[in-house]
Amino acid sequence: MNKKRKICVVVASRANYARIKSVLRAIKNQDGLELQLIVNASALLTRFGKVSDIIQADGFEITEKVHVVIEGETPSTMAKSTGLGIIELATAFENLKPDMVLTVADRFETMATAIAASYMNIPLAHTQGGDVTGSIDESVRHAITKLSHIHFPATEASLQRIVRMGEDPELIFNVGCPSIDLILDCDLKKDPQYIVDRPIGTGARLNTSEPFVMVLQHPVTTEYGDGIWQAEETLKAVHRLKMQAIVFWPNSDAGSEDVACGIRRFKELQKDLDLFRFIINLPPEDFILLMNHAKCLIGNSSSFIREGTFLGTPVVNIGSRQSGRERGENVVDVPVNKENIYQAIQSQLQHGRYPQNYLFGKGGSGKKISKILEECEVNIQKKINY
Repeated sequence: MNKKRKICVVVASRANYARIKSVLRAIKNQDGLELQLIVNASALLTRFGKVSDIIQADGFEITEKVHVVIEGETPSTMAKSTGLGIIELATAFENLKPDMVLTVADRFETMATAIAASYMNIPLAHTQGGDVTGSIDESVRHAITKLSHIHFPATEASLQRIVRMGEDPELIFNVGCPSIDLILDCDLKKDPQYIVDRPIGTGARLNTSEPFVMVLQHPVTTEYGDGIWQAEETLKAVHRLKMQAIVFWPNSDAGSEDVACGIRRFKELQKDLDLFRFIINLPPEDFILLMNHAKCLIGNSSSFIREGTFLGTPVVNIGSRQSGRERGENVVDVPVNKENIYQAIQSQLQHGRYPQNYLFGKGGSGKKISKILEECEVNIQKKINY
C-alpha cells in the first residue's frame, strides 16, 4: 500500500477558513492524501468568533492548536505575532513532519507559515497568490509567492503576474477561488431568517424578508490610526439609509481595536439603532446566504468582492484596502467619506442585482487543488524562471 502524502493546512482566521474549507474537505476525501490541520491565531479567539468551534462542528479534526496572537492589534504586536508564529509553527511542523504545507492568501499568519516551512525545507503550496490589492497585504502576498513552490491563483491575471515574478509556469494552476465552491453548495433560495433568529450578536431582531444591507470594514494596516473615524463615516452613511443593517466586527490586523472602537462609539452615541444588528462571526455558508439576500454589501472585505462578484450582489467598496483587486461590474469604489458612501449605496440600491460573473471561477477548486497536491512533484531548491 502506497504511503499517503501528508498535507498540513494552516487556518488562522475566519477569512482563511472560508477560503480553504472546500480544499480541506477534498484533501480529507482524497485517497492519496492525509490531512493535518493546524488552527492558530485569531481563529482560536472568542472575540474574533472562535472559528475553531465552527471548524470542528463541520467535522474536521484539528491536529494542533497554536496560540500566536499578541494583544494590542498595533503594527508592533502584528510584527511580534508574526515572529511568534514562526517559532510556534516551526515546532508544530517538526512534530507533524508534513510532506507539504498549504497556506492561504496574504495575512501576517500566512507569512509566518511560509517562512517556517521554507526554512525547514518543506514544500509550500499557496492559494490566492498574484492578486493586486492595497495595504501591506500586497507586499506580504508577493513575498509568500517567492517562498512557495506550488501556486493556486484564482484568476488568469493573477497567474500571469506570478509567471512574471519568475515562478515556474508548470507549477502555477489557475483553479479559481475555493470560496465559490461554498456558494455552489448553498441553497441560495433558502430563507436566511433562521440566521438572525439565533442568539448571536447584539442589537435589533431583524426581518430578512424586508430589505437589509451588510457591513464589514477591516482596518487598513498602512493607514494605522484612522480606523475610528473610518468606521464612523461608514456607519453614519448606513444609518442615514433607514434600512436594516447587519454589521460585522473587524479582523485582527493592526488597527482592529480602532475600528472596533469606532463601532462601539457609534453604538453609544447613536440612539435609534432599532435597525442594526452587530455580529462577530458566522459559519461561511450562513455568511454567503446573507450576502445573496442583501440589497448591498458595504465595506472593504475581499469576500464582498470575490463572492459578491459571483453572486451579483451590489457592492460599495470603501477606501484603499482593495485597491487594484479584480472585481465585477457590481463593485463601486468610493473614498472614506460619509456623503460619498451614502450616495454610492443609494445608486447601488436603485440599480439592484447584477448578472452572475465567473471572474473567480465556476467552482470545483477544492477537488482540483487536492488532486494537484496528490500528484505534483516539486524540487525544494527553487530557481528563478528567466
